[in-house]
Amino acid sequence: MKVFIGGSRRISRLNTAVKKRLQNIIDQTFTVLIGDANGADKAIQKFFAEKGYNEVIVYCSGSKCRNNLGGWPTINIDVKKKLKGIAFYMIKDKRMADEADYGFMLWDGKSAGTLNNILNLLKQQKSLLLYFSPNKQFFTISSFHQLNNVLSFCKDEDKFKIDKKIGFYRIIEEMSSAKQLTLPL
Repeated sequence: MKVFIGGSRRISRLNTAVKKRLQNIIDQTFTVLIGDANGADKAIQKFFAEKGYNEVIVYCSGSKCRNNLGGWPTINIDVKKKLKGIAFYMIKDKRMADEADYGFMLWDGKSAGTLNNILNLLKQQKSLLLYFSPNKQFFTISSFHQLNNVLSFCKDEDKFKIDKKIGFYRIIEEMSSAKQLTLPL
């Protein structure tokens, strides 16, 4: 089983509950697919490196990784040089979602990149465990309806900022209505 793990750059420390879930991944020897960003990615890499866990693959945009604390194998995703900001990293993140069986995201309720990762997993009908840091709560998400429940905890201004970056309201609306069209009558 391959697990795409990622999270917000503002989350740089892991609490005991998150570490317990990461230890479960080690205990089951799942393959971890993780990015190279500062914040959650780096904190999670540090956890696995300290545990000496080898079933980790680090995905990087372009030819150089920002962080690979365990010296694990890397997959460098070719990205057009003209792309900047979130668009530059979204290609790498999409590839991890494509290759994963399951997701585990640490989200601060503000990161557009992490929400985009959640959407990528859900679009492929892949479930994920979401740690929502503002409430210090875990949610199992396997539908856009369940994601909407978590989004209700977010501030409207934060949702507006995220929507401007990735257009998530449109994506959720499209995917929710597409699901309904496939229901047997």
